[in-house]
Amino acid sequence: MARVNTYLNFQGNTEAAFLFYRSVFGGEFNGGIRRFSDIPPMPDCPPPAEAEANYVMHVELPLYGGHSLMGTDTPEAMGKLSFGNNVSISLEPDTQAETERLFKALSEGGKIEMPLQHMFWGAYFASFTDRFGVQWMLNFPVAQA
Repeated sequence: MARVNTYLNFQGNTEAAFLFYRSVFGGEFNGGIRRFSDIPPMPDCPPPAEAEANYVMHVELPLYGGHSLMGTDTPEAMGKLSFGNNVSISLEPDTQAETERLFKALSEGGKIEMPLQHMFWGAYFASFTDRFGVQWMLNFPVAQA
């Protein structure tokens, strides 16, 4: 079955980010949290640097409708990571109450670009960046209420 997922890269704080996201959305990580130290030795591939051995190699948290949020820490050897405005996670919750709950939880400690409000396209909408630098959009179609 085909899937589409959102993959996030962090600089050493993937575990903290995903523990936070799990506290908001609930559920369990598919396959647990895998670390770079779990990679078996491979020819022509050096082991991870000692400071990065505990970095998260992969984590997956199921969200809605078969969509998962996935993440990794980016070791220095893989290049410098810079957060930008090129990725947003857009959620369409089932109720206005759930939209408000997600907004309150995810935006805490972050930066709100547009607070929750009724928009001309018929939705209850917000956009913000969470405390880990990830951009989110919430869009509850009021017509379905």
